[in-house]
Amino acid sequence: MANVVIVYHSGYGHTKKQAEAVHVGAAGVAGVQVQSLVINGDGLLSDEAWAALAAADAIVFGSPTYMGMVSWQFKRFADASSKPWFTQQWKDKLAAGFTNSASTSGDKLSTLHYLYTLAMQHGMLWVGTGMMPANHGAATRNDLNWMGTWAGAMSVSPSDQGPDQAPQEGDLATARAFGARIAETAIKWKKGRA
Repeated sequence: MANVVIVYHSGYGHTKKQAEAVHVGAAGVAGVQVQSLVINGDGLLSDEAWAALAAADAIVFGSPTYMGMVSWQFKRFADASSKPWFTQQWKDKLAAGFTNSASTSGDKLSTLHYLYTLAMQHGMLWVGTGMMPANHGAATRNDLNWMGTWAGAMSVSPSDQGPDQAPQEGDLATARAFGARIAETAIKWKKGRA
């Protein structure tokens, strides 16, 4: 059984909704155990959560994009990951990431690049979306990968809409498909290393 752990911070509930969709997609793959860990409002995780990350085959990072970067709570978690970094605890685990912001761009790619860099510092192996973009004239916001992202999953939640309204179904479907890809890759990676 491959073990996928999603660790994320959500400021207003939109990134939580995206994380839940990633979780559902990963959990729908046979042979995978999925756990979600929430970085609290102070940027902290419990000792049990750190132990879950140590036991993971794949770690999926999630953060809202605030001012072109991860939230300060996620950054505090990332800084605290220097302890497992020092012992190379996450080396050769799979990694992936997702983010949400109010604007269509919102410099979300900066956040994904940060998550990728964090994973590379830990010696992890990055899993992208592997999806073709919905870049044709008839494409809508409810199409799979309508934002055309490869580095990780992105979603949009307009600033005047709560998590009951956003992210929209296209973003959530993309997150579910991304979760399934991560889980499938984790199974292949674990079998290959056995």
